[in-house]
Amino acid sequence: MRELFDEVAGKSPLDPQEAVRRTTRAPQRKRFYTNAAVGEADSGFAVTLDGRPIRTPSGRRVVAPTREIADAIASEWNAQGETIDPLTMPLTRFANSVIEGVVDRVDIVADDVAKYLGSDLLFYRAGHPEALVAREGEHWDPILFWAADELGAHFILAEGIVHVAQPEAAIKAAREASSGRPWSVAALHVVTTLTGSALLALA
Repeated sequence: MRELFDEVAGKSPLDPQEAVRRTTRAPQRKRFYTNAAVGEADSGFAVTLDGRPIRTPSGRRVVAPTREIADAIASEWNAQGETIDPLTMPLTRFANSVIEGVVDRVDIVADDVAKYLGSDLLFYRAGHPEALVAREGEHWDPILFWAADELGAHFILAEGIVHVAQPEAAIKAAREASSGRPWSVAALHVVTTLTGSALLALA
């Protein structure tokens, strides 16, 4: 069972693409349980397989912060057929990543997200064609206005890809907003790395 959770967790809690590559190469395991369910736990909701709590590769119980998340994870396990396909279990992989790699180092993960604030995708705009310029403004300007109004973070825009140094005060304000609970910070990291924008993830 440990090997299965190694596959579901992936190589790195901060590298979902590597997790997918590993699980694609790994042989699928036969289903060894009848039913997945959810029960209350001290710090949230635990997912169980035939009454036994599922655990991460290091042996930690998988406990979700909300019933909705736990129900979704249990649904992934119940949806498996004769064999277990980790590629169809994104929330289970995410849960393992949070518990294994984020719970004990929330600030480190938040700092990793904050690195994007110095060169966030939303700061660099096209100079042409006009349709693209307008589209970037339509979708990205509201995020920058939100950051200024809600976070007090005022960033500088640039045309092209030449790096522009951002105000330290703006980066600090957005960094402070990125702190929080492990599951939220982990989700923030995933969206940031997928989009190239910490601001978009925060908003």
